[in-house]
Amino acid sequence: MAEFFASCPKGLADLLERELQDLGLQTTHKNISGVGFESNWEGCYKANLHSRLASRILKPVLEFTAYQPEELYNNILKHDFTKYIKPNQTISVDAKVKDSMMRDQRYVTMKIKDAIVDQFRLNCDGIRPDINSENPDLQIYVRAKKNQFVVALDTSGQSLFKRGYRSYQTEAPLKENLAYGLIGLSEWDGVQPMIDPMCGSGTLLIEAALKKANIAPGLLRKKFGFQTWTSFQEEVWDKIVTEAMDAEIEQDSVSFYGFDLDRKALVVAKESARRAGVDHMIDWKKEPVASIQPEIPKGFMITNPPYGARLGEEDTLKDLYRDLGFFMKKQLKGWDCWVLSGNRNLTEFIKLKNSRRIEIYNGAIECRFLKYLIN
Repeated sequence: MAEFFASCPKGLADLLERELQDLGLQTTHKNISGVGFESNWEGCYKANLHSRLASRILKPVLEFTAYQPEELYNNILKHDFTKYIKPNQTISVDAKVKDSMMRDQRYVTMKIKDAIVDQFRLNCDGIRPDINSENPDLQIYVRAKKNQFVVALDTSGQSLFKRGYRSYQTEAPLKENLAYGLIGLSEWDGVQPMIDPMCGSGTLLIEAALKKANIAPGLLRKKFGFQTWTSFQEEVWDKIVTEAMDAEIEQDSVSFYGFDLDRKALVVAKESARRAGVDHMIDWKKEPVASIQPEIPKGFMITNPPYGARLGEEDTLKDLYRDLGFFMKKQLKGWDCWVLSGNRNLTEFIKLKNSRRIEIYNGAIECRFLKYLIN
């Protein structure tokens, strides 16, 4: 059994732990940034394919203390990186350093690259891998805090929130795994209809539809990091993919409703839903919040309204939040309603009392996920 670590957005570790356990994986520890688990490589492949919450699946390989460049270089050499890829393939190093003697991240990254490249050159008849920052065959993930270094291999490649259904996007989109995290935090039962009155590029509804249809999010991607490694077990991967496809649940009716005033955003949402294979499950309409009349008697509402991050935007959004509160009060009696709030000042204009508040981060923005029970 090998050790792995599934990273995730802040606030979603509890949900991720349950998700990994539901996949049959043995979790070992949890912190604010993710969940550790033990598994064979089949479990690693399964986590990459099925996790709706993880950002990356990492394989830790080294942990050490280093104060000086030579200590860093020599410690990196303690692990054999030549067993993962051929010397004519490519690598990249993603290093971040905090509160350490070596403060220059670019220098730390260079020193780690030098050590790995020298290891290949020494053991592979002088042949060494090239550096490819965009699409490497092996990405080495390094984090250092107070001179304590952790080195891991990124088995995912591109972050797992990049499902593959977005061809292009609107401004400030919600990342896919955070969108699904909000759905999980809302305790949506997977059955009730759902609406988003300010859907933007439609990520919340698309993620909910993928869950209802039991479509594994990784099926939409073209590539994972582990697929370029010499240890890749193609037969095992093919089995996992086939099982995932066989487990999909065919849906023949509309269960999700997205509204927005931005015609361009709705075009993006429709195209993304088509690429995800759930376009037949979602109804999109150009409609202002104040005039929406749901076609269903009861359901869930989840939305991520704009926060007014730019100077002067906040004043222009007050009426939008007033309209949202009015819509919830008049049209959604008996519903569970959830709003991701990145601006407390604007949330006050909803003029409704929330019954639950969950702290969560949307990137670097500290947010509140607020529940309203409309009676």
